[in-house]
Amino acid sequence: MSIIPAERRRALSGDEIARYSRHLILPDVGPPGQERLKAARVLVVGTGGLGAPAALYLAAAGVGVIGLVDFDFVEASNLQRQIIHGTKDIDRPKTASARDRIRDLNPCVEVVTHNTRLSSANALKILGDYDLALDGTDNFPARYLINDACALLGIPDVYGSIFQFEGQAGVFYAREGPCLRCLFPAPPPPGLMPSCGEGGVMGVLPGIIGSIQACEAVKLIVGGGDSLIGRICAVDAWTMRFSQRRFAKDPACPLCGAEPTIRELADYELFCGLRQEEEQPVEGITARELKARMDRGDPLQIIDIREPHERGMFAFPLARAVPFGQLVRRREEFDPSVDAVFICKIGQRSIHAIRSLREAGYEGRMLNLLDGSNAWARDVDTTLHQY
Repeated sequence: MSIIPAERRRALSGDEIARYSRHLILPDVGPPGQERLKAARVLVVGTGGLGAPAALYLAAAGVGVIGLVDFDFVEASNLQRQIIHGTKDIDRPKTASARDRIRDLNPCVEVVTHNTRLSSANALKILGDYDLALDGTDNFPARYLINDACALLGIPDVYGSIFQFEGQAGVFYAREGPCLRCLFPAPPPPGLMPSCGEGGVMGVLPGIIGSIQACEAVKLIVGGGDSLIGRICAVDAWTMRFSQRRFAKDPACPLCGAEPTIRELADYELFCGLRQEEEQPVEGITARELKARMDRGDPLQIIDIREPHERGMFAFPLARAVPFGQLVRRREEFDPSVDAVFICKIGQRSIHAIRSLREAGYEGRMLNLLDGSNAWARDVDTTLHQY
C-alpha cells in the first residue's frame, strides 16, 4: 500500500509524461504510481555519500518535493563519492550545490533546503512537512534522532550506513513494523566505530547503498514491491556478496512497543555516550604546542591510537602505536608521572580514549592533540598529507 493516498495524486503535464515514459509503461508503476511520486514529499537528511546518489535518483524518478538537510560545506575529499557535488562547488554549502544539481537534472522537482543541523529542537517541525525521511547521516545520535522523530510522526525512515567496504540499508517504519530501537536498543560504545572520515570508505559503496535507499523510497510512495520493512540488506562491496537479516518488532520497545515510554525527542549525544552530564573536560594541546615541547625535550608519552592502515599514511614522530581497542588493557604500559599526548586523525577518537582510560582508573595527565594528525600535517610538517 502506498504511503500517498489516492486523493493526493497530482496529474502529469505533457512534458512530465515524456520525461517519465519508462516509468509509465511499467505495469507496477504506471500513471497512478507516477502521480503519487509527483505528490510525494521526501526529506533527505545529509547530502553526502548516501544522500547524494539517493537525492539524484529521487529527483530523476519525479518525486515532487525533495527537502535537503545539511549544514556542511563541500570539500575536495568529498568528491571521491559525493557525486551530487562538483569541483566548482568546493567551499559552497552542500545544500546549495545539491539543489542546483537537482534542478539541472529535473526542473519539475521542487527543492527545499534546510541549511541547518537536524536536532531535537527542530526535527519534528522539519520532518512534519514530509511523507518520509531518507537517512544519509553518518553518526549514531543522528540515526536515533531520525528514527524517533519518524516514529512519533508515523512516517517511514529509510535507513542506510556505510563503512570501508561494507554497507547496509533498511526501512524503519513503526506503523507497519519494527524501528531502529527494535534492532539496536542501544548504540555501541563511543569511539568503537570510527567515522568514514577516520576509517575510510570505498567511493562507489555509498552509490550502491544510496541507490537501494532511493529504490525503497520509490516503492513506499508508489505502493507495491517487497519493502525492506523488517529487513536489513547488507553488502560487502569488496567481495560483492549480499546478505539479509530479518528482525521483528520488539514488544518491549520503548518507542514503538506495546507500552511505549518515549513520547518526545531526547538528548541523543547524551544517549549515545558522546556527552555526559557535568563531564570533566579533556585537556587539549595544539600541534604547534606539541612541537615546541618536543623541541625542548620535555618528557612526553606520545600515544598514536590510529589503526595500522592509518599509520601507513605517515608515522607520527616519536609515537608509540597503541590502537584504540587495546588502550584500556595496556594502560599499565603508560607512566602516570609523564604527560601523555593521544593522537588520532581528527582529535575525536582520542577524546574517547582519554575518557576510557580515566574511567579505567588511569591517573596521569592526558592531553588530546587538537585536530589530530591532520593538524600536524597542516601546521607543523607540511610535507605530509592530510587524509
